[in-house]
Amino acid sequence: MSKAMSWLRRSRVLVGAYGVIYACVLALMPCPGFAFDAQRSQADQVVHFGILPIGSAAESRKQWQPLLDDLATQLGHPVSAISVSSYAGLSSAIGDQRVDIAFLSGRLAIEAVLKQRMGVVAQFVRTDGALGNVGMLVVRGDGPIRSVADLLASPGRWRYARGEPLSVTGYVAPEAEVFAPRGLNSDTFFASVHIGNHQNNMLAVVNKEVDIATSNNPDLDLFTRNFPREASQLKVIWRSTTIPCGVLVIREGMPEPLRSQLITFMREYGKGSDAAAASERAKLALVPDLAGFDAADSRVLKPFVDMEYTLLRLQAKNGRWVSEQARDTRLHQIESQYLQTLAALQP
Repeated sequence: MSKAMSWLRRSRVLVGAYGVIYACVLALMPCPGFAFDAQRSQADQVVHFGILPIGSAAESRKQWQPLLDDLATQLGHPVSAISVSSYAGLSSAIGDQRVDIAFLSGRLAIEAVLKQRMGVVAQFVRTDGALGNVGMLVVRGDGPIRSVADLLASPGRWRYARGEPLSVTGYVAPEAEVFAPRGLNSDTFFASVHIGNHQNNMLAVVNKEVDIATSNNPDLDLFTRNFPREASQLKVIWRSTTIPCGVLVIREGMPEPLRSQLITFMREYGKGSDAAAASERAKLALVPDLAGFDAADSRVLKPFVDMEYTLLRLQAKNGRWVSEQARDTRLHQIESQYLQTLAALQP
């Protein structure tokens, strides 16, 4: 039995996807947010850096710490890392005004921009030059599921482990590209649905606690480095279309010149040609697939909005409604929310 089994002993939660959808990020509208306390001395300002967990929270913090140490030195301000174990935990930290700048993926970033008064300032650049990541469905290589066709042929048979509703690769992508186009909903298609991070879900597949799990290429690469024996037992049966890389968001109202200094540091880190830049690139490489950050604004979030919009429309069209009028009303609402969201992402 795997030494990592103890990581998996927790309550299993069955989540209704339709309850999630009605709370989805496309319905989020701007609300009053936090502004920095103008009375605080900038010399005493602690910069709180939120980190989207890849692997465990502790591991993510360790990966980012050398970069954050350089950031603290450059700014002349202490930098505190906020790395939590879940997407929802990071979203809550941002909403509670405990995060000043953060590395986020699509749904979290959209929520931060639309509801939590954050703005996109840069986008993650991969070491391989790819424009984004891909979501995956993984199974045991020696198991009965050999393909998506095998998976779909037996509704109600398999046990599924997926990510939180805020996870693009852990929930939105497979739902939008595998299940919803076929009129299916993963929360009713499977015998059971368990919610967890990618690492624990893949361990659950290896240990035969579930039959199939969601993942993505950065998390699978990290899993392979940390658990090579377990990773060798996995097989990828589906890959999503390319999903844009994560982004850096910064809180509106952050005082100058600290805000500009912070943005400049992140955008320029590791991009020189001298020995210092080479050292910076080595520190960037500690974070899976990270080569640096390029300037960007909130418009880079449009592909995530489009994917969410597609999923909502498919689920509305294939859902059970008391009347065609009720269905059409829902479709009109989705369309209206989509257009409002796109408008809100304009700089």
